[in-house]
Amino acid sequence: SSAVQDQLVNVRQLFATDNGAFAALRADGSVVTWGNPYYGGDSSVVQEQLKNVQQIAATDGAFAAILDDGSLVTWGNRDRGGDSS
Repeated sequence: SSAVQDQLVNVRQLFATDNGAFAALRADGSVVTWGNPYYGGDSSVVQEQLKNVQQIAATDGAFAAILDDGSLVTWGNRDRGGDSS
């Protein structure tokens, strides 16, 4: 987590996959991810959408975030729920 250490402030909740990826939900509704990039540790593809997050759920290799407008954003391994397109 050293690459994101400076972003890990005002963390409200922490979530993890079973495959070494983490997602921190911050008080302002933003999300910081790190760890195994194949299983959700890299959220760069959806980072612009990860605003006003209310809740996060994790599978063994993906994350799903519910936004304040009720929409859902997913990322991580597509075979484990990371692709909801």
